[in-house]
Amino acid sequence: MSKRSLEKLFVLLDMYGMMCELQMEIDTIFVGESCSQMHDSALSLRKCLARTAQKTFSDFEEAVENDVAKFIITDGTVHPLTIYVMNYVKFLFDYQSTLKQLFVEFKRDDGTGSELACVTMSIMQALQNNLDSRAKQYQDPALMHIFLMNNIHHIVNSVDRSEAKDLLGDDWIQTHRRIVLQNANQYKRVAWAKVLQCLSGQGWSLSGRQISTDVKERFRSFNVLFDENYQKQRGWSVPDSELRESLRLAVAEVMLPAYRSFHKRFGPLIQNHKAHGKYVKHTPEQLELFLGNLFEGKQERA
Repeated sequence: MSKRSLEKLFVLLDMYGMMCELQMEIDTIFVGESCSQMHDSALSLRKCLARTAQKTFSDFEEAVENDVAKFIITDGTVHPLTIYVMNYVKFLFDYQSTLKQLFVEFKRDDGTGSELACVTMSIMQALQNNLDSRAKQYQDPALMHIFLMNNIHHIVNSVDRSEAKDLLGDDWIQTHRRIVLQNANQYKRVAWAKVLQCLSGQGWSLSGRQISTDVKERFRSFNVLFDENYQKQRGWSVPDSELRESLRLAVAEVMLPAYRSFHKRFGPLIQNHKAHGKYVKHTPEQLELFLGNLFEGKQERA
């Protein structure tokens, strides 16, 4: 009788489950023509609860996909919608037996539990569609990939630690782990490509006045781009500690060897310059410390 809402689903499932449990007693107590109205009312109530619960699933899927982006997560961390949806899905699996009865009510279940898997996958897809839409709001493509990486990683970990893993299967988990890795690699490429270009000495001669000028310009450009990246990205957030460390390591594995090589090869060419410290601002060791501070950001909203 009341307006449908997403929060009422689990109350509806509780009520439906209780009506199913009472069905045998209802059939025993309300027998004969004189009790037919009461018996039919009880059956009608059970079916009404089942229909409303089923419609609420559709409402939830639609609400998730069409949830309007009221704010942007400026540090790229896990969105509250992702946390909410994954908690919702986790609670669904506390009602597996009730849901199986509900699906049988509408003759939609084949006895394997696949209907719950279908519902879960639909909700997951709706969430991913929403996240893809939110990601497009980021002007910085590197931060966009951090956002997608964080949220898909949270989804995969939530599934992997719940009963949803058995229904969705290892293939689903592995496919989405690859999406996490793809976004991590895309972040690394987009965020650090220009910085790494400054450390290329290809085609240079190691003699002459021009090389000294070129080296100074390369170090100057590197300092500007690296400092800009560092100041920005230390405010970005990767809340999962293992993911954060693996991403730091991935950046360090491409950045540190390139900088060490450039520093060792070309640093001595301007070592005697009176403004040497202006150009060679960081030692490789200092650079390593800086990279170890990335992704500790605050969860800010704008």
